[in-house]
Amino acid sequence: MHTAVKVFRVKGFMKLRGGEKIPFSIETTALTRDHAVEKILYELGSRHKLKRKHIEIISVDEISPDEVSRQEIRDLLAIDKLVVFE
Repeated sequence: MHTAVKVFRVKGFMKLRGGEKIPFSIETTALTRDHAVEKILYELGSRHKLKRKHIEIISVDEISPDEVSRQEIRDLLAIDKLVVFE
């Protein structure tokens, strides 16, 4: 089964403890929009110790590989084949 991985740009706001709202725009790889949102909620919650109710998602857009600005995602997309040894 071959499933194409897509690149999404997720934009929104984080509400910090002082009440300050910080905008974010994060690119991530995922199979679907829902997976991308879940991944962003998980990463921001873990990194900044935020509950999901303090993270507001404004938009989730699928972008082409040419639009990617994060180098690690560009490198990941350049891989033709991934071999896993068990």
